[in-house]
Amino acid sequence: MSYPVQKTDAEWRALLADKGAEPGAFQVTRQAATERPFTGKYEPHWQDGSYRCTCCGARLFDSGTKFDAGCGWPSFWQAAVPGAIEERRDTSHGMVRVETLCAQCGAHLGHVFPDGPAPTGLRYCMNSAALDFEPR
Repeated sequence: MSYPVQKTDAEWRALLADKGAEPGAFQVTRQAATERPFTGKYEPHWQDGSYRCTCCGARLFDSGTKFDAGCGWPSFWQAAVPGAIEERRDTSHGMVRVETLCAQCGAHLGHVFPDGPAPTGLRYCMNSAALDFEPR
């Protein structure tokens, strides 16, 4: 898939290093790795603001849609704006899931599950390493 923001792996590595992204950000965002549960800096984070893609800065989620799912990763019930998140069928690891990616740069964010709260019933389960936070 082609995205509006494109870079080589070397360019992504340099960008993430230059901005001081957390360790593992390249593996998570560009290679679809997953951080261990309860280890990400945004799992216990409840400040008011916006969560953005760590790779390209696209606004992905607002703090008002974050909830404690108890799963060990930051969870949201809705994207910040329609079209911010791309969804793709993921059959890796012997499971069938829905992978979430940044619609602007293709960064792997996590997965979305149909077990979230009202009003959407969705749980966008994200990796902290894929996110940056902008306080309001």
